[in-house]
Amino acid sequence: MIYRYRDQAALDASLNARATVADIEPFLAAYANESAKARQTLNGHINVPYGPTPAERMDIFPAKRPDSPVFVFIHGGYWRALDASDSSFMAPMFVEAGAAVVAVNYELAPIASLDEIVRQCRAALDHVFAHAPQFNGDPERVHVSGSSAGGHLAGMMIAEDTRVHSASPLSGLFDLEPVRLSYCNEWAKLDAAIAWRNSPLRHPPKKPLPLVISYAPNEAAEFVVQSEAYLAACAAVGCKAQFVAEPGTNHFDLPMRFNPRTPR
Repeated sequence: MIYRYRDQAALDASLNARATVADIEPFLAAYANESAKARQTLNGHINVPYGPTPAERMDIFPAKRPDSPVFVFIHGGYWRALDASDSSFMAPMFVEAGAAVVAVNYELAPIASLDEIVRQCRAALDHVFAHAPQFNGDPERVHVSGSSAGGHLAGMMIAEDTRVHSASPLSGLFDLEPVRLSYCNEWAKLDAAIAWRNSPLRHPPKKPLPLVISYAPNEAAEFVVQSEAYLAACAAVGCKAQFVAEPGTNHFDLPMRFNPRTPR
C-alpha cells in the first residue's frame, strides 16, 4: 500500500480528474472561447503586472460603482496548465451583479515550485488589497475563489491572510501528501516538507470567515474526501462553512456555472 489502503494504481486513479470525462478538450475550448468574448465586451485591464516576472500578472474587470465587492479567481490546471486568460468567462456575470473581478495568473509547474506558486498568488492578493479602489473595489469585501488547483491555492490564501472576507474553493485538493506519492509529483515536485506547508487542511483559516465548498458529483475520490475534510476543518475553527451541491456538473464545467451563457 502506498497511501492508506490504496496501492499505486488506486492512488493515481483517485487523483485523476481527467478520467472523469470522456474528453477534456471541449471544456478547455469553452474556457478560452467564453473568456475571449468577455474581454471583447467588458472594459477590462488585461495583463496588469503584480510582480517582477512575466507570469505575475492579472486581468481586472472593474465594478460599475465604487466600493463594490471584489471576486478574485485563481485558475486550475493541476498547477501546470491554463492561464488567467482562460478565466475571464465569469466576469460578465459578476460585473453585472455589482462586483469587480480579478483573474490571477502565476508561473506554472514544474518551472515554478509550489512554494513559489503560492508566494506569487499571495503577492497578487496583496496587489488587490492595495489597489482595489482603482477598479471600484472595496478592500474590506474581497472574496477568493478557484477551481481544482485554484481551489487549493484559494485555501492557501485564506490560511494566512486575515484580510480576506470570504472564499469558495471548488473541487480543490487540500492535503498534498497523497499528491506527493502519486503520478502528479512528476510536475508538482513535492517533498514531505513542501507538501505539509502547502496543505490547507494542515493550515485552516486563521480568521473565521464565510466559506462555500463545492465539487462535482462524479469527482475523482480524493477531491471528494479532501473537500469534505477541509470543510470540517474550517468549521472546527469557527468558519461559517457550507457545502453547495451542483448536480449535473463535472470537474471541468463546475466553474462554468459562473457563466450562465454556457450550454449545459
